[in-house]
Amino acid sequence: MKILLCLLVFNAAFAQSVSKPIDISPVWAGHPVGFDLLTEGKQQFVAFYDDQRRMTLGVRTLDSGQWKLVRLPSTLVWDSHNYVTMAIDRAGFIHVSGNIHVKPLVYFRSSKPLDIDSMEPINRMTGKEETRCTYPVFMRGPSNELIFRYRDGRSGSGNEIYNVYDEKTRQWARLLDQPLTDGQGRMNAYPYGPVRGPDGYFHLLWVWRNTPDCSTNHDLSYARSKDMVHWETSSGKPQTLPMRVETAEIVDAVPVKGGIINGCSRLAWDSRKRPLVTYHKFDENGKTQAYCARLENGKWVNHVVSDWDYRWYFEGGGSIQNEIHLGGISVLGGGKLALDYDHIKYGLGRLIIDEQSLKLIAKQPPAPRAWPAALEKPESDFPGMTAKFAQKGKYLLRWETLPPNRDRPREGPLPGPSMLRLYQLGASQPN
Repeated sequence: MKILLCLLVFNAAFAQSVSKPIDISPVWAGHPVGFDLLTEGKQQFVAFYDDQRRMTLGVRTLDSGQWKLVRLPSTLVWDSHNYVTMAIDRAGFIHVSGNIHVKPLVYFRSSKPLDIDSMEPINRMTGKEETRCTYPVFMRGPSNELIFRYRDGRSGSGNEIYNVYDEKTRQWARLLDQPLTDGQGRMNAYPYGPVRGPDGYFHLLWVWRNTPDCSTNHDLSYARSKDMVHWETSSGKPQTLPMRVETAEIVDAVPVKGGIINGCSRLAWDSRKRPLVTYHKFDENGKTQAYCARLENGKWVNHVVSDWDYRWYFEGGGSIQNEIHLGGISVLGGGKLALDYDHIKYGLGRLIIDEQSLKLIAKQPPAPRAWPAALEKPESDFPGMTAKFAQKGKYLLRWETLPPNRDRPREGPLPGPSMLRLYQLGASQPN
């Protein structure tokens, strides 16, 4: 089960004006699944599922509103885990993966630089541990090398695998000789990151989960690395790989059914460059609260930073809707931090936190959205439709779908396709 990314971006730096939209293609609207967008030089690339659920790539030049589209031989099923993601390596070749949830690897690569017409199905990287893949992620290493991360196995019993790409030989190899994490068949790790911090380290968070039931998440954990090969604790103690729940550094030993869920944790830094971890769990009264953990004198200290009178209890498998979403901490200056949230009961808001004590000192309206609020309103009159967004820098994708359905087919009438559109933030004309 993967928690869907929140629709809102908490970032006040962007103006709320947008360009005239550029229509890309009608897309599937029966259930949500993630799309991707990349800008490389004067070209822009998009990856999505069209109205017939076919994996599709598009390309345009930034001075044109016309998209060239190519369909790839992969068709979306009723599963909101099956997002599509892409990357462009240092030699300019396009890499695409997606439509996998405990399935054999789906992977395409172009045979010519920046050419979507030359996409070829590879469907293997190293040829090992590639029959039960989930959560494909392309990342950049310390030297900007292309790295590919995925889970081998299922929820409750899976390992994190890292591959690295050689542009000269056009071959993938294991970045790590063994999995980064290992649940020993009893659990699996759900990671956030690695995220490169101001200290030059790659920082990684994860929760462990015992079964496909999302209520069995537990033990928020942490590690860091300079090269994504050699990992250590926050104090610099080397971590033997694979990391296990018995050997990992624990940020907060949240128990099973303790109110923490995969996808809720975020990582940021305070004004002194100390890591700050935000997440939610149940408080001593069983209410769901926002927490912030910080390294203080070499130890993780956990602080409750909300006072909500609400309990979000979740259980079962399949993709579910978030009732509470937390952003990452931002530094306001003057000894204050801000934590933005989207809450099913309290709506959108911002918690103002004292940086020294990590105590709640005020509540404010949310920071301005990156786009006009009018874009949140669905154009479709089909019941239950919501607007979805994917932001990459100053560009924004928008489309509409029904909410998750626990990865099961819907019965009864379905909405017609929605239009996938591109906007430029802070602009009056497309560019």
